[in-house]
Amino acid sequence: MTDDITSSWPAGVARHVLNRVDSTNAEALRLAPSLSGPAWIMARRQQAGRGRRGRAWADPPGNFAATLILRPESGPADAARLSFVAALAVHEALSRLCGPQLNLSLKWPNDVLLNGGKLSGILLESAGSGARLSALAIGIGINLEAAPDAAAVEAGALRPVSLKGETGVTLTADEVLDALAPAFDRWSRQMRDYGFAPIRAAWLARAARLGEPITARSGTTVTTGRFEGIDDSGALVLTTARGRQAISAADIHFGGG
Repeated sequence: MTDDITSSWPAGVARHVLNRVDSTNAEALRLAPSLSGPAWIMARRQQAGRGRRGRAWADPPGNFAATLILRPESGPADAARLSFVAALAVHEALSRLCGPQLNLSLKWPNDVLLNGGKLSGILLESAGSGARLSALAIGIGINLEAAPDAAAVEAGALRPVSLKGETGVTLTADEVLDALAPAFDRWSRQMRDYGFAPIRAAWLARAARLGEPITARSGTTVTTGRFEGIDDSGALVLTTARGRQAISAADIHFGGG
């Protein structure tokens, strides 16, 4: 399925396709000082992919592993909101490639779900500190061909799924990148021009379990409440027995416990 968004590579954005790397995020951050502008770094094979909190990210052949490296125009807070832009871009790209019947949803803070299982993860890493970041790496992994064994994920985590396993559809990484890069460019321009509000509204329109009980776990802190949405900073908002709470970082488990 092709249209103007999926067929037009964004102007001024470089594209590097590598056969094998340790991690596309690590490679992107290594390349950042020599780049003149934003660039997508995609790898056919990623040998040491990373997820949130240092977890390993399995990357068998045929899956998608790529990182957009850029120099943020604003500070760390706005840079962090780009995870929502990335999730919307993945949702849009796959919907346009596979059709609107694809049962996708978004899980806070950085996962894309298919049929309720985890299809894609997003990891932001940065270089620099303080009010200005010298580089931001937005890593995206998508289980196109295969998903990790459910026994290999943490207890309580969503089951991993693949696009092919759930739908029978086969996409190449190149096809996904061709659709993803323009989609990310469009959503990021919208945030640049209009702020976070339209991104927040679009993300919530696709959010999994909105209005339902969920549990947020951060270290030894466990908070259960009704998922009300996200605030202007991107923090999770729950209504709990102690009132409304905003949570900036946590692992989310569906259900009330």
